[in-house]
Amino acid sequence: MNIHILPIKNLIRSVGRTTALTIVVALLSLSMLGGGLIARSLERGLDSLETRLGADIIVVPDEAKSKKDLESILLDGVPGYFYMDRDYFGKVAAREGIERISAQYYLASTKSGCCSMPVQIIGFDPETDFTVTPWIKHSGGKDLGLYDIVAGYNINKTMGGTIKFFDVECTVSSKLDRTGTELDNAVYANFDTIRALIEASKTNSFKFFSEQNPDDIISSMLIDVEDGVSIDDVVADINIHVKGVEAVATKSMLSGVSDSLKGVSRIIRLFIIVIWILLLLILLVVFSTMIHQRKKECAILRVLGTSRVMLARVILTESALISLAGGVMGSLLSLLLIYPFSGLLEEELGLPFLLPGPAQVAVMVLMVVILTLLVGALASSYAALKLSRVDTGLILREGN
Repeated sequence: MNIHILPIKNLIRSVGRTTALTIVVALLSLSMLGGGLIARSLERGLDSLETRLGADIIVVPDEAKSKKDLESILLDGVPGYFYMDRDYFGKVAAREGIERISAQYYLASTKSGCCSMPVQIIGFDPETDFTVTPWIKHSGGKDLGLYDIVAGYNINKTMGGTIKFFDVECTVSSKLDRTGTELDNAVYANFDTIRALIEASKTNSFKFFSEQNPDDIISSMLIDVEDGVSIDDVVADINIHVKGVEAVATKSMLSGVSDSLKGVSRIIRLFIIVIWILLLLILLVVFSTMIHQRKKECAILRVLGTSRVMLARVILTESALISLAGGVMGSLLSLLLIYPFSGLLEEELGLPFLLPGPAQVAVMVLMVVILTLLVGALASSYAALKLSRVDTGLILREGN
């Protein structure tokens, strides 16, 4: 008898048991990889948001209610706007500890009657900007001209396409990489384009911007502090000495998102641990039950000359084949469920969500398959040990 093909023959002969075990392992592998992908995507989303904001401090007018309105625009994707006199730019820039400072202007569009879609339009000054420009260059974009815009990842336009705002066609000069946040739904333009859009809004009976001009007012200031200077100290200094504005550390603004992410990650990790324990227990019970069902089979194999080591190897090989098949199937099913519905997951979780790249996903799949194999081997080791020690004569005399 060819002992090497015996495990495969055993699995085929007991096709019902083999299928059931493979499905169980596949479902548990699906849960493990799916949980790991979600946890990692949340972590990458937060890291991406911190990087894209690109500033240590954001300064907004008092009327913006500081963090609340700012979060609704930058984190929740709610188109909005608030303004302060441009004179504040000089007052804030004069404070100590500031290395770079740049102004931004928020222009919210509405879909009805003026625009192709409701988005947050963010104006920036290319001369002083240090948050948007690096991402434009990273995505291969060029310097923006009049009516040129930079589209977030979710904006359904390709480079060279056009979007109409206030009956003015703007050209998509470049598209930014995905962040997994609501910033993917925003568009960016220089102040010249913002001025032109404001003029267009006036002639098209949109009077809510009639008094606004980025030459006179701004929405926010982004600040990068000097090396070695405490961000909290600069925030406190601005809030004490510059009345009418509110300085917010970006890490503080993201603290709520970070806390929510940590809570979700803890639940997912606990879920994965429970899944591992369940997998081990289920396989242990199944393979232990097999001891009683296969005593006669193992006794016959011993009589035919199969050694104890070879007998144990048969059981471990069967376990490895089931674990490998279930691990691969579960991993592939997890990818098929998560990737097409990543947008829905992001919306339901309400947190930054950025799926890992192909290389990282491949590593995670490999880890899940290897761990599944290890758990299967651990669970079947007990059964293999018991089966290899059966008393051949006693089993055959009992007729089991």
